[in-house]
Amino acid sequence: MGGWVYILTNKRDGVLYIGVTSGLAARMMQHRAGTGSAFCRKYGLKTLVYAERHDRIEDAIAREKAMKAWKRAWKIELIEKTNPGWDDLFDTLV
Repeated sequence: MGGWVYILTNKRDGVLYIGVTSGLAARMMQHRAGTGSAFCRKYGLKTLVYAERHDRIEDAIAREKAMKAWKRAWKIELIEKTNPGWDDLFDTLV
């Protein structure tokens, strides 16, 4: 079973949250309903600005752990490389 690594934010250059899931659509619905993570609920993180598909969930988990250790500047660079407008990708990916 595959998986997704994703980044949520509340605004451009705002708070970032990196997560991993096997079902991106269902997980995004949880975040948007306020039943995702307490951290996302606290900071209003509902905008999907980055998503990366992996064939194996284990690879997605490893990538999530690596990305969480990155410097903030690297995370922003990754987002802006694929989504320079920080657009909400939910409707295009899910």
